[in-house]
Amino acid sequence: MIKASDVKALRDQTGAGMMDCKKALVETGGDFDKAVEYLREKGAATAEKKSGRIAAEGIVSSYIHGNGRIGVLLEVNIETDFAAKNEDFQQFAKDIAMQVAAMKPKYVNREEVPADIVEKEKAILRAQALNEGKPEKVVEKIIEGRIDKFFKQICLEEQPFIKDSDKTVQELTTELIAKIGENIKIRRFTRYEMGEGLEKRNENFAEEVQKTMG
Repeated sequence: MIKASDVKALRDQTGAGMMDCKKALVETGGDFDKAVEYLREKGAATAEKKSGRIAAEGIVSSYIHGNGRIGVLLEVNIETDFAAKNEDFQQFAKDIAMQVAAMKPKYVNREEVPADIVEKEKAILRAQALNEGKPEKVVEKIIEGRIDKFFKQICLEEQPFIKDSDKTVQELTTELIAKIGENIKIRRFTRYEMGEGLEKRNENFAEEVQKTMG
C-alpha cells in the first residue's frame, strides 16, 4: 500500500508530478531512494526529448564574490519568458554562476574546446605516459582516460556541482529540464578575477565560495 504522505514527500523532493511519483513508488515496491532514482532516469529520458527544442529566452545572472575579487556573468537559456521567471530556474542560474566563480571552468562543454588545445594536451599526456615507462601499446588507453579528467576540470557541464558533488552540472540541468518541462541550455559565461595573471598568494576559492553558502 502506497501512502499519500510518501507520494507527497517524493514530489517535494523531486518536483515530479503526483501520478509519476505514485508510479515510481509502485514500480520500486515503496523504496523511497529507488523511487528517486527511477524518476531521475525517467527525467533524463524526458530531457533528452526536449534537448532539440529551441531555447531563446532566459536570464543573464551574475555572482560577485564577497569582497569583490571575483565576478561572473552567465547566460542561461530556456524556451519561454514565463519559464524564465520560474524560481527554480533563477536559483539554478545563480548556483551555476557561483559554480563558475569557484571552479574556474574555461568552456561550457567539451564540444567548445578548440581542437588544437585538445591535441596539445594529448601530446603532453603522451609524453608523461612514456616518461613513466608505460608500454606504447597501452599509452593510447591511458591518454583516453586522462583526457577525460582534463575535460572534467575545464568544462562546466562535466564538473561536480559545488552544492552536491554526487551529480555533475549537466545532471543538475537534466533534472531541472524534467521538473520545469522546457529545454535549458547554459549558453556562455565570463569570469573575472581581480589581478588575474599577476603574482599573488594562493587561495582555495572553491572552499571560500562554499563557506559563503553556509
